[in-house]
Amino acid sequence: MSAPGDYQRLVDAADDQIINHPGRIVGVFLVLTLVFAGGLGAVSTDAGTEGFTQDVPAQVAFEDVQRQFETTPFSADTGSTQLIQRGENVLSRNGLLRMLGIQDRLESHESLRVQSTSSAATIVATQLDPEARTTEERIRAVERATPREIDRAVSRAADRNPQFVGLLSNDFNRESASASATIGVVTHEVPGGTSASAGQGGSSSLTPLQLRTDSVVDGAGGDVIVFGSGIVSAEFSNVIGDSLIIVVPAAVLFILLFLIVSYRDLADLLLGVVALAMGLIWTFGFMGLAGIPFNQILITIPPLLLAVGIDFGIHAVNRYREERTTGLEIGPAMRVTTDQLLVAFFIVMGTTVIGFGANLTSALPPIRDFGVVAAVGIVFTFLIFGVFLPAAKVLLDRSRQNYPIPTFSTTPLGAEGSALGRVLSGGVIVARRAPALFLVVALVASGGMAYHATGVDTSFSNEDFLPPEENPDYLMALPEPFKPSDYTVTAVTNYLSDTFESGQSDTVTVYVEGPLREDQTLEILHRAGDDPPDSFVRRDGRADATSIISVIEDHAARDEEFRRLVERNDRDGNGVPDDDLRAIYDALLAEDSPVRGQAQRYIAADRRSTRLVYSVESGATQSEVTEDARTVASDMERPRTEVTAIATGSTVVFEAISGLILDSAVTSLAIALAGTALFLLLVYYVLEGRPTLGIANLVPIVVTVSFVAGSMRVFGISFNAFTATILAITIGLGIDYSVHVTHRFADEYRERDLSTALERTVRGTGGALAGSMLTTVFGIGVLVLSVFPAIGQFGVLTGLSVIYAFTASLLVLPSALAVWAKLVVERGGSAAGGPTVEEATPDDAA
Repeated sequence: MSAPGDYQRLVDAADDQIINHPGRIVGVFLVLTLVFAGGLGAVSTDAGTEGFTQDVPAQVAFEDVQRQFETTPFSADTGSTQLIQRGENVLSRNGLLRMLGIQDRLESHESLRVQSTSSAATIVATQLDPEARTTEERIRAVERATPREIDRAVSRAADRNPQFVGLLSNDFNRESASASATIGVVTHEVPGGTSASAGQGGSSSLTPLQLRTDSVVDGAGGDVIVFGSGIVSAEFSNVIGDSLIIVVPAAVLFILLFLIVSYRDLADLLLGVVALAMGLIWTFGFMGLAGIPFNQILITIPPLLLAVGIDFGIHAVNRYREERTTGLEIGPAMRVTTDQLLVAFFIVMGTTVIGFGANLTSALPPIRDFGVVAAVGIVFTFLIFGVFLPAAKVLLDRSRQNYPIPTFSTTPLGAEGSALGRVLSGGVIVARRAPALFLVVALVASGGMAYHATGVDTSFSNEDFLPPEENPDYLMALPEPFKPSDYTVTAVTNYLSDTFESGQSDTVTVYVEGPLREDQTLEILHRAGDDPPDSFVRRDGRADATSIISVIEDHAARDEEFRRLVERNDRDGNGVPDDDLRAIYDALLAEDSPVRGQAQRYIAADRRSTRLVYSVESGATQSEVTEDARTVASDMERPRTEVTAIATGSTVVFEAISGLILDSAVTSLAIALAGTALFLLLVYYVLEGRPTLGIANLVPIVVTVSFVAGSMRVFGISFNAFTATILAITIGLGIDYSVHVTHRFADEYRERDLSTALERTVRGTGGALAGSMLTTVFGIGVLVLSVFPAIGQFGVLTGLSVIYAFTASLLVLPSALAVWAKLVVERGGSAAGGPTVEEATPDDAA
């Protein structure tokens, strides 16, 4: 076969530089390493779910809600911190004084920027002394009261203040005036503003305030827990650091172990390790220089780059050793090696970049960042292992001729006659006897796994980003600094959900825009709550909602004049005004209105937008709640009106992201497969003059992707923020194995018959693939040690993808190549001018 392209000229130029000027190349690469190392300090962290919510329509609506209703004009931005008090009875004198004392202590620290504090203890103290305005006065009121007076104050608070019971645990007993837990709230002034995201971010302006609050409360002793979005954000960042501290050293340990087996030479091992370290430094330095923040998904980048780098390194050294065992000198042996491997590495790089780059089509910024970093990292890996490592190897072996550098082994893996070589040849035996039949069976099995994969679930939630409630014992047994921190977020979140009534249900928001002054507008919004869907909480047969309508109803119940105004404008007598709404809003938002602040939380100053907050059942799924919320929102819209309604809130935003994750996985898979196929067709046309060889090359990738997707359902692993990239990654990693086999086969087939070419390919390349596979599986498998369970799932899937790719490349690909040779080459004559496919026999291999 003669290649129609003139690519060899470029390869020869690289060969000359590597062989004739290795010191110059090594020096340039070391200088570049120092440049990229300068960017390491600029790498920032962006943990949590907030990065995924950007630009999602439901999130845009959520931000509009936060901007219009959670803040008031000309007021400073505020954020809140929860104080969770637990005890035998938080409503006893000691329990009340404990919470009030903490509140007073926090208010006295100017650095905490406390605007106000509130709690059940505050409400009880106010019942004891209505004139008590400060926390100190409330403390004195409780100290002076008798236990009987405190019990009566608790009873009055429960009757008169609906917020009081919501601050107490579910075991609140009105008769005995007791509860085992309560929540206090500290409101801080936040100069930088707070995030309006539905998700949790990796950085928050509240974080330093809440960490200082935690320090102050901890210094007071006792059983009060500080909790809030800033604490969560801090733990998100800590989990990333702890995961890296555990995963990276463990990966290095396993990688070193298998590299020792693969290289069996200390100097070669050191070269491989240096090259791996350079790949990581270049990639993360690029992140810092490009301003790409580090998020949880990018924890997977080091193992992935190590996987490809290990493969490249073992192949380069193994192929070089093969040529050296034939008697070639250093220069000629390396020229033969780089002649073949530079092309193979380029094909792997191109297809892997396509696989990873397909993630750029995702609507989710962290996944796009992953695509960029992974693709750039693969390019760096190609340059380092395709140019630097061969040059360094030439420099090393020439130095061995002049200096006493020890040499332990120069034997390639899978050498002829070795046990490993015989084991790896199983696929060749099948390819000789029944390649077409075996290929059909493999493709049918792949189709079955692909069909099974259609039932894989999709999810997105804060829980995907949280550490387990308790770290496994094997992690806690690690010595410092590898031992992970004691995390509290998950435990506290579960405690709040289990202990307080407010934790038993979630909420969704419907954001409405339109001419709210027009008659019947409020009536339309009210009727949308009739006969609520199953996921919505019912109260008196209607959806349990808080809105401007509930503000009107509550104010009418307390203010006689306002009640008469409502009645005059309520045609059907249901308590919802449907006429002269301008007057209703003016009364609610008047400067002297006692409910002005409450009304501003539900209707905008221009009277053109409002929100309705619905309680939903805690057992309802994200998809059920979202579908029902969208149905209710659509009921609020009427033909020929300007009223628009959109469902939003954390649940709706996360469900929208779940859909985007699935879209991202499917789209990136389709683009990666299509792009890889086109690239392989083009490359093999240029290299071999036979583009159809690219189709044969793609067969094991299709098999691998199908089995990985099917395995997700078998193991109950859903597509989430971390596994959304797995199918494209499978293509990126899997193509590595099949390209090495296919390209080596093409070289061998030029000179030999089919059977011999397959035998030499699998025995020679298969040995390097086996070493690479074992090293990669164990290197990536350490992701199961991550504090993130979702990252552990990613590690399992990536390890499976490597095993499947290795197996398919050595078992399925030989049959695909045999069928390709019979259908394509035989019709046009022998590939090497020797025996044709039909003439080739197993004896030819001898």
